[in-house]
This record gives sequence, structure tokens and C-alpha cells, in this order.
Amino acid sequence: MTVDTAVRYDPYDYAVHEDPYPTYVRLREEAPVYRNDERDFWALSRHADVMAGFQHPRLSSAYGVSIDPVAWGRHAAQTMSFLAMDPPKHSLMRALVSRGFTARRVLDLESRIREIARGYVDSAVARGSFDFVADLAGRLPMDVISELMGVPGPDRDELRRLADLLVHREEGVLDVPPSGMEAAVALVDYYVALLADRRKNPGDDLTSALTTAEVDGARLSDDDIIAFLFLMVVAGNETTTKLLANAWYWAWRHPDQRAVPFADRTRIPEWVEETLRYDNSTQLLARRSAADIELHGTTVPAGERVLLLVGSANRDPRAFADPDDYRIGRDTRHSASFGVGRHFCLGASLARLESRVCLEELLARVADYDIDETGARRVHSVNVRGFMALPTTVTPR
Repeated sequence: MTVDTAVRYDPYDYAVHEDPYPTYVRLREEAPVYRNDERDFWALSRHADVMAGFQHPRLSSAYGVSIDPVAWGRHAAQTMSFLAMDPPKHSLMRALVSRGFTARRVLDLESRIREIARGYVDSAVARGSFDFVADLAGRLPMDVISELMGVPGPDRDELRRLADLLVHREEGVLDVPPSGMEAAVALVDYYVALLADRRKNPGDDLTSALTTAEVDGARLSDDDIIAFLFLMVVAGNETTTKLLANAWYWAWRHPDQRAVPFADRTRIPEWVEETLRYDNSTQLLARRSAADIELHGTTVPAGERVLLLVGSANRDPRAFADPDDYRIGRDTRHSASFGVGRHFCLGASLARLESRVCLEELLARVADYDIDETGARRVHSVNVRGFMALPTTVTPR
């Protein structure tokens, strides 16, 4: 009997969601240009290939960043905005959106982010035991995005619930489930109403700013703005939620590393950066080959789906020494977590700011903490890795 020992990678596999990193090791060494016939995709796993893939002229973003059937195709920009575009349309859309989503607007949020974070941290620490995701990490990013977009406070919990439904996948389900589709429709309906209100009653928020953004006479249509708001509530909320919980979890798993920021809070940004490298919330991004691509002696034909495995790139020993060690303070400048080039994440500075402020407020009030790992639950998603629940008990200062 012949035993098939070839490496197998399936981003829908729950076992991969629990721990993809052993599979990534085998992909990098045995199949750096991996083919999955069943799911109909190719995957690049080495750091150099992933980083080059972000800027490869033959890898198109126009079909979206996820291989979920409902998310993949020429319609992808309707929900993924400029993430699902190529130049020159991508360049114009990103320039227009950037007029509203400025670095100044983000930096001006810091005092408000700190105020929001303090409210949630104070409440959680006062209780002593809480769910790090439900009570803190899931609430802060949604409030911040909502502040940016001008979403009223009473609506925010419902938007977060809808965003959660969009990314979660039941085992064996290869597309957005009916609950996710209903959530998508509800979100779009909400943004249509929000945008209509802001056109009549503009305020000092991102939605209002986008209605007047202009580059060389070009302006955003209602569909363009709604697609961007949809992207913000998913990418801007879910990924930061997972980043915060991943930082909290991995520091708990590595007490020697946890001691670093607890002893010196100026090291918190390094904690965030090492978490982004070690266990990034965005594990993969999809592309489509616009022409044949030759790599490592293999030809990826034109018209194929190609996954850039960001999570694998960040654990590649060719780019990082001892990559499976969680080490706060290492050089993370070559991390693939936020992409590179024209597709560098527009929200990177906001994610870093939210994470830093939240962890600063926690460490100002917490001397130490413990996690009940038996109660921890991971989200099951093709692209996103992180926790749905993370029971925590804190020791106040």
C-alpha cells in the first residue's frame, strides 16, 4: 500500500484554523508554489515570493482578496472597494479615499480612542474576570470605526454582530452562509441610509468627508462610498479585534515576553509589532494571475487564483531568525502583515494606534492576568485568524 505523504493545505480546514504553522513549514520547504486542485487555487508561502506578489504586475487584485465564492469575481469591488481593483482605477480610488482617511484625522482620534478604551478597561478590571474579546477587543475597534464614520452609539453593537457573521464559517461550508448573506444586505442597507443622511446633514466625520473628496475633478459615487464603508467595518474592525486578542494570548503563553512591556510600557509598540509578525490576524490574501507566471520551476497559468500566505511569510526563516520564537523587540521591519507597495494597508496606522492605546490602558491598571484556555474559542474564517472568545482574569494594580 502506498501512503500519500504530500503536503495538503486547505484554508477552509478547521485544523488549519487552529494551527496553520506546521503546514506552512512544509509548504515553504516542499511546495513553495502549491497547487490545490480540489479548491482550485495556487499558494505562495515563502517571504520573498509573498512580498513580491503584492507588487507583481501579473497578479491582479480585480477579483478580490478572498476565495469565498460569493466574494470572488468581477463584482468584488462592490464590497471590498479599492482592495479589489488594479491601477489605474485602484490609484484613483485610493487617492480619493485617502482625502477623507487622512493621517491627521487618525492622529486626532487618539484622545477619543483613549477615552473609549478607558471606559471598557475600567469596567472589565472592576469585574476581575471577563471575556477579552466580547468585553474589550471587539468593542473598541468598532467604536473607533464608528466614530470615524459617524455611526451613532446605539447602532454599534448591531454592526459588530453583523460583521462577525460575515467572516465566520461553519465547518464544511465553503461560502458565506445564509446568515452572513443576510448580514451583508443589512450592512449595505444601513450604509445607504447613513450616506443619504450625511449628504443632507454633513458632519465632521469620514462619511461626510468622502462625499466631497475630489482628485483632478473625480469624485466618489454613492456605490464607491458604500463599498468603502463596508470594507471599513470588516477590515477595520475584525482585524484589529483579532490583533489585540492575539497579543494578549501570546504574551500570556510566553511569561518571559509578557514581562517586557509590563516592566516598561514604552515597549508596547514592539509587543504589537511582534504579534503582527508571529500570528497576524490576516493570514492570506487572494490574487488572480493575469498571465503565465514562472516561479521555482513551476508555471502558474493565466486566469488562476493565487493565495499570498502572509502568515507563512512572517514565519519564514529566510526572513526572520528563529521565526517560531515569540520575541518582543526583534526587528520586524520586513513583516508582510500590512502588505507593501500600492496595496500597503491604508488602516495600518489606525490599527497600531488602537492596539497601543488599549494595551497601555490595560497595563496601567493590571499587574498580571490569566487566561482560561479551555474557554478560548477561535473564529473560523478563510482569511482571518483570531479568537471569538478569550476568558481572562486580571490582578489589578
